[in-house]
Amino acid sequence: MATFLYKLGRLAFRRRHFVALIWVALLTLAGVAAASAPAAGSTSFSIPGTEAQKAFDLLDQRFPGSSSDGATARVVFKAPAGEKMTDKLNKAAVKKTVKELADGSEVTSVTDPYKQHAVSKDGTVAYASVRYDVSGTELKDSSRNALEAAGHDAQKAGLTVEVGGDALQSGAAAGGAGEAIGLAIAAVVLVITLGSLVAAGLPLLTAIIGVGIGVSTITALAKTLDLGDTTSTLALMIGLAVGIDYALFIVSRYRGELAEGRDREEAVGRAAGTAGSAVVFAGLTVVIALAGLSVVGVPMLTKMGLAAAGTVVVSVLIALTMIPAMLGYAGRRVRAAGEKRRPHAAAARQDKPGLGARWASFVVRRPAAVLLLGVVGLGAIALPATQLELGLPDDGSQPTSTTQRRAYDLLSEGFGPGFNGPLMIVVDAKDSDAPKAAATKVADEIKGLKDVVTVTPAAFNKAGDTATITVIPDSKPSSVQTEDLVHAIRDQGAGVKADTGAQVLVTGTTAMNIDFSQKLNDALVPYLALVVGLAFLLLIAVFRSVLVPLKAALGFLLSVLAALGAVVAVFQWGWLGGLLGVEQTGPIMSMMPIFMVGVVFGLAMDYEVFLVTRMREAYVHGETPGQAVVTGFRHSSRVVAAAAIIMMSVFSGFITSSESMIKMIGFGLAIAVFFDAFVVRMAIVPAVLALLGKRAWWLPKWLDRALPNVDVEGEGLRALSDKNAGKDDEDRELVRA
Repeated sequence: MATFLYKLGRLAFRRRHFVALIWVALLTLAGVAAASAPAAGSTSFSIPGTEAQKAFDLLDQRFPGSSSDGATARVVFKAPAGEKMTDKLNKAAVKKTVKELADGSEVTSVTDPYKQHAVSKDGTVAYASVRYDVSGTELKDSSRNALEAAGHDAQKAGLTVEVGGDALQSGAAAGGAGEAIGLAIAAVVLVITLGSLVAAGLPLLTAIIGVGIGVSTITALAKTLDLGDTTSTLALMIGLAVGIDYALFIVSRYRGELAEGRDREEAVGRAAGTAGSAVVFAGLTVVIALAGLSVVGVPMLTKMGLAAAGTVVVSVLIALTMIPAMLGYAGRRVRAAGEKRRPHAAAARQDKPGLGARWASFVVRRPAAVLLLGVVGLGAIALPATQLELGLPDDGSQPTSTTQRRAYDLLSEGFGPGFNGPLMIVVDAKDSDAPKAAATKVADEIKGLKDVVTVTPAAFNKAGDTATITVIPDSKPSSVQTEDLVHAIRDQGAGVKADTGAQVLVTGTTAMNIDFSQKLNDALVPYLALVVGLAFLLLIAVFRSVLVPLKAALGFLLSVLAALGAVVAVFQWGWLGGLLGVEQTGPIMSMMPIFMVGVVFGLAMDYEVFLVTRMREAYVHGETPGQAVVTGFRHSSRVVAAAAIIMMSVFSGFITSSESMIKMIGFGLAIAVFFDAFVVRMAIVPAVLALLGKRAWWLPKWLDRALPNVDVEGEGLRALSDKNAGKDDEDRELVRA
């Protein structure tokens, strides 16, 4: 591996014009394809294998033309103080609004509150339901604008009008002020770390090119592959972070090789062969973790993971080829100002113990105390994760400044909290001798259950073999009581089928969310086993050790649990919520645990590979285990710390998003990187290695013989470098002759 990348780096350095032209051409091609691609349409959300999805599919078959996946909206009206919605003037204003809504080109139906019993018992709140023939992501802006404007006349009449539902949903915006600030912080960190504007600019430039290619490709394929807005957001988030970090590691190693007196081409080759090898294996762990999301069985997660993994692959390829090419253009300007004036200053500074080396020496002297403090500290932060409640965001999790949230609150006030999460019961009576009797039996039994407020009469399809029943719970959609009610209805459905032959299925947004959370919970352990297992085998080959990869995996679990604990404390309990702009606490997004495991594991292994490979390199070259830990920190800790701060800055930029899901992901990843880089990799890892001593690098002989020699330390480069140096001397002699 090291030899191949060494040759690739030198080739890219010599053919820099060709390499740069290829990447610019790819960026241009991807940009043109994205600009000319058709607009992305409906982004389907399905959960194969769940009861809610089965019922949803059955509705499409048995109720053709019902647009069961179409967008819906609820226009909620509240009468002025002291008045009722049934008052003549208020009633006229509502009916006029309903008539205006029905004129929409994409509207299939609008209900009249006064004909559908959609007025609260106290008469102060009423609502009109609007259904469209396309999904919320496909809805035209003109339809959204008409929906928002429809209540203006009613407002002039003194009514409060708010709009809820998925008809107003819009794509999560990728990019913005927060991300720009994150990039600006990353630029400052790069300048401070590298001491050169040119050196700092290279990682930013190549990362932006890589993300541009990745995100543009996703945009170009969005319509064809049914990719959602969050797909490109994740690719942007991960691509920027790893793109900057991978380039930083190679540029930093190149500067170190220059400081040791090597010429530019040789320095590029050795940087690509050593740091580039670490980049390849770090990138592989990220790709494994992201692509592994496909085992969950949720198409949306699969697409997000594969798209982000593709962007990471592009980032790795750019780091291995375009960075050497750019270094060819930059020349020695990548050095800090002091290094240019004093060429041997960098080499002297490398031998001088810095903050990282002094910290490593302290840890090696007191490993047990550092290990205990790190584990206990992260364990304490992880405690809130034991109270983790999962769910999916709805209008109730929106900021109070939005009309969706105000509509949600008005409906809860007028009709009860469960009204915002109705359950749809589908009775498949095709195999029943008495379909109507079966549906009536289902409705009667549900009425007797706890936490049920309303059960509507069964509505049959034209064939008379399938009925739908709407159930209004007494508790809000995200509550444990509503989840228990869903399970209770399903349990009773088994008895109904035995008695009547009719199958009872529970669906609707609330049931779909419950099934989604359950599916993710069931997939978490198999996913962990697959991802950690594959990465464990990969790291055994990299480090030629069993205990080092085991320690890396256990450290990751500790950091991700601590990060989940922090997410629960902020987004579920509200700690520091005001500081982070969290206006509404509630259950943690269902996909957060498995998503965090996938992304953070890959990033955690980045730091493990970059930091520990330098320790492994020093140990292989004859240093004692304790000395090797200090040497690894002297060479890598500054760059790894800078890389972690950059990742945290990029992820933190997404905390400013108005989308609760994006905000939560940004915070979770940022805090996870902090815990993993600065607590696990910078404290727990050196402490464990110091305690293990030589045993840390133990590998059974039979396994050592079976594993391929990936040579991340670059041992094979010495002979190759000497050979190239001799050839260069011969070329110079021929020129003189």
